[in-house]
Amino acid sequence: MALLEIKDLHSFYGNIHALKGISLSVEKGEIVTLIGGNGAGKSTTLKTISGIVRPRHGSVHLAGENLAQYSAHEIVKKGVSQVPEGRGVFARLSVTENLEMGAFIHDDPRQIAEDMERVFTLFPRLKERRKQAAGTLSGGEQQMLATGRALMARPKVLLLDEPSMGLAPILVESIFETIQDINKEGGTILLVEQNALMALEIAHRGYVIQTGEIILHDTAKALQNNEMVQKAYLGVD
Repeated sequence: MALLEIKDLHSFYGNIHALKGISLSVEKGEIVTLIGGNGAGKSTTLKTISGIVRPRHGSVHLAGENLAQYSAHEIVKKGVSQVPEGRGVFARLSVTENLEMGAFIHDDPRQIAEDMERVFTLFPRLKERRKQAAGTLSGGEQQMLATGRALMARPKVLLLDEPSMGLAPILVESIFETIQDINKEGGTILLVEQNALMALEIAHRGYVIQTGEIILHDTAKALQNNEMVQKAYLGVD
């Protein structure tokens, strides 16, 4: 059984049929990436998994349990944390306070302190800025904070939505190295990313989504060598 499994998922925005029966799975300890063009349904997929968008049909199972019956905050308690596109930090709160917000499902101060230290080990720059208002951080630092905040919930599956968006190339490399570090520690990750080449470099498997439908699924290496993927998403003529 896959840790995260989506079957025949249909999601709508009003009358717009955004997801048209997609199915995908993520095994424990995997990095799986979902690639596609703008408006293909990548972010909608993550929002549907995390309960922000409610599916009209289909199922989302985490460790065999259907999440469709739960609200978004209950889904976090079940073990799914999302790092949203655009980061979404609480601008007026400090770095430490943002991380504490990520731990809202826990009430053991010792555990919260341990988790915060783990985040500071992953992102030493956040420790340096722990008293600083999140809104004054750079884009890269805010991405670190949003990722750290999601990790504070001790998720079984981490959903990452466009972590490289708007970042300088050197920061993008750093973020992707950290994603690999999280995975090496046992983290399971579903990654949506505009930089398909880098996503496929670190992923185990990948899915290609187009106008709300999965059109291709394979190992990351096979997708890198796929002629259609190369032309459409990797910039190879």
